[in-house]
Amino acid sequence: MSKKHKKRIFIACLLLFLCFYIGTIYYQENKPLPKGVSYEGDVHHIQEDQVQFLYDLTYKKDKETVHEQEIFDTIFQAIDDAEKFVIMDFFLFNDYYNQGLDFPPLSTSLIDVLIEKKKRNPNIEIILITDEINTSYGSHKNWQFEKLKGHGIKVLLTDVDSLRDSNPLYSAIWRMFFQWFGQEGKGTLPNMMADEAPDMTLRSYLKLLNVKANHRKTVATDKKAFILSGNPHDASAYHSNIGFEVEGSIIEDVLKSEQAAANLAEGYVLPTYKAKNESGDVAVQLVTEGKVANKVIDSLEKAEKGDQIWMAMFYLAEREVIEELLSASTRGVNINLILDPNENAFGSKKSGLPNRPVAQELHEKSDGNIHIRWYNTGEEQYHPKLLYIKKKDKITIIGGSTNFTQRNMDNFNLETNVKVEAKVNSLLAKDLDDYFDRQWNNRDGEFTLDFEKYQNSLTTMQRVVYIIQKWLYFTTY
Repeated sequence: MSKKHKKRIFIACLLLFLCFYIGTIYYQENKPLPKGVSYEGDVHHIQEDQVQFLYDLTYKKDKETVHEQEIFDTIFQAIDDAEKFVIMDFFLFNDYYNQGLDFPPLSTSLIDVLIEKKKRNPNIEIILITDEINTSYGSHKNWQFEKLKGHGIKVLLTDVDSLRDSNPLYSAIWRMFFQWFGQEGKGTLPNMMADEAPDMTLRSYLKLLNVKANHRKTVATDKKAFILSGNPHDASAYHSNIGFEVEGSIIEDVLKSEQAAANLAEGYVLPTYKAKNESGDVAVQLVTEGKVANKVIDSLEKAEKGDQIWMAMFYLAEREVIEELLSASTRGVNINLILDPNENAFGSKKSGLPNRPVAQELHEKSDGNIHIRWYNTGEEQYHPKLLYIKKKDKITIIGGSTNFTQRNMDNFNLETNVKVEAKVNSLLAKDLDDYFDRQWNNRDGEFTLDFEKYQNSLTTMQRVVYIIQKWLYFTTY
């Protein structure tokens, strides 16, 4: 065979590969979403005492670390009160963390509560929906899940392959060459997520690099629903988080949305729920995935001069949100952001991305009219995902699992948030006012730090890295 003929074969093979590669990228970024994903529930009007704002806060006071925690204590009580079913969906649910660190056994405490409930009420249906990250993408069994199964509790691991690809340059290669081999087997590689976790297979690492997840944090019983930002994960036990406890018909919407997640596991049929007719001054609505972004953007667009925008956020990077914040600032909206400095992840130091370059951009482009403070984190993270808009006559709240990033808001992950509207003089408004004022003004503790604390000479370089990562879609946020 001549060199010229070999060259033609090589070029033909290369063109064929590129056609498949580019075609895979395009399809996997734009393919139809699985049934029930990107869900928008009905607006339900309920009484003021049917919705509660919950939070955990870790902070410094008189050189001591204080942990105020109410979220999982409230959930434990709700499980105890349930009669017919308990349906949970959590991203992180394990007891793995690095050696030398010490955390309370939050995940095991929840397991004990669930097993005890099942023993007392054998007829109750208890289902846990969760992400494959808790088995290191099939590299090993999770002993806690096996214990739950042994007591008649259903555990569903969602396979998010059918979701759109958030890391398309890599994921197209993975889909074309590696996904066919699966992930299961005896792990031989150290687990980078936690050194006390079991070893992983190379094939599991290859799946991990797709960087997408069932990131939801919900609980539904026959009496209450919870939409949260926190996980029953030992290494996350001290994170600052938020949540909403809601009663009424929204439970039905949580179950409908969770059926979509169950469909990505074994297609297990979840229980149904039908609430009585209800009325009240508080409007609540469940939204998932891309519908969260729609509600956030719409709410920011409607903010007018004299309104207040408050945000408590772990990751802020979504361009539409950033542009809407800048636009609202030019309209005279008072904007205050409390952000995690992205300094720490389960005991390991982080790069400060994406919040530090984003904060610098917002500060510069708004001429300092967007006010930013950093949460004063230690080994824990400031993990809320909360937007609070206060107008003259009403408040709007959007909170849950969704970071304000493209991966979380653009139908790549599974996410769940709740939108709440109430009167400006409601108890809920008072609770949110107190939550933000306490942190912003360091009332009764050392909660937040000045904007300048994390604006240093590295920030420009961080911004360059941030832009490159966004352009290549290769990020973990």
